[in-house]
Amino acid sequence: MIRAGEGGYLAEKFAKGFVAIGWHELGDLTNIHDPEEIRKKYLAAWPEKKGASSNAVAMLYKFRHAIKTGDSVLTYNREKREYLLGKISGDYRFNPKLVDPEYPHVREVKWEHHISRDALKLASKNSLGSTLTLFAVGDDALADLLNVAGKPVESLPQTSDDSEGEERRILVEDAQERIKDKIVKLSEDELPQLIAAILRAMGLKTRVSPKGADRGRDILASPDGLGLQEPRIKVEVKHKPNTPIGAPDLRSFITTLKDRDKGLYASSGGFTKEAKYEADRANVPVALVDLDAMANLVVEHYPNFDLDGRTLLPLVKIYWPNE
Repeated sequence: MIRAGEGGYLAEKFAKGFVAIGWHELGDLTNIHDPEEIRKKYLAAWPEKKGASSNAVAMLYKFRHAIKTGDSVLTYNREKREYLLGKISGDYRFNPKLVDPEYPHVREVKWEHHISRDALKLASKNSLGSTLTLFAVGDDALADLLNVAGKPVESLPQTSDDSEGEERRILVEDAQERIKDKIVKLSEDELPQLIAAILRAMGLKTRVSPKGADRGRDILASPDGLGLQEPRIKVEVKHKPNTPIGAPDLRSFITTLKDRDKGLYASSGGFTKEAKYEADRANVPVALVDLDAMANLVVEHYPNFDLDGRTLLPLVKIYWPNE
């Protein structure tokens, strides 16, 4: 699968018998035969993107060398909602004038099928949803594409309400996982700021104390921000994604809570069963927030996030047909 540019704007040019990829700054790769040579050219062009070089180098090398004449190739026209399926018919060429100046790395294609997205199975649609410029299409999706190739959409089973609901469920779950990925990547100093942003979005005012010797940060949340009005919530935040909080840490936190306090312990690594038991038997209310709960709270309260919270964790809203 080779994307037709950002947003598919090159789909009509691809339809004339080409596929192409960007990174025009690298110049001609005709005489490049090793991934390391591509990496050197990439880092010479973008020295600040060393961490992101691996994926780009892999795609460039696949386009230049791994893809062979006769291989099946796929692209997508978003405007027409159809996939073009064909065969690579030519070797790599560097030609900024053939498709687009910013997409000069070109392969010729003989397109054989125009396939409506609406005719594909749900699993195929999901597997073809990657945002990567170039990626391998699974055997099941390719078989589905070939099965419906050339057949009118009207003669094929239509997507049922159940499968539409399943697709929405899968996308929601994927979005939740992506949010969790972003939370995990926050620093030890940033996670408390995110928890504080969630509490502010819930209508409270927060005070984040300076980091202590354990590099953690405590938060005090209350209606007035001073802890003079109730509820007075004391928050402990630990950012150790692969280390669940145990009972001793919970007991230590609970001992800091007074009779009219409420406790919230947020841990990106989750909690052991023993820790959950300690929270349940505490004499004061204690809520435990693991990574799943953090993501759920972000989604629920994000519309009320302030600028600091949105800057820390930028998200966009996606609308889904309610049918």
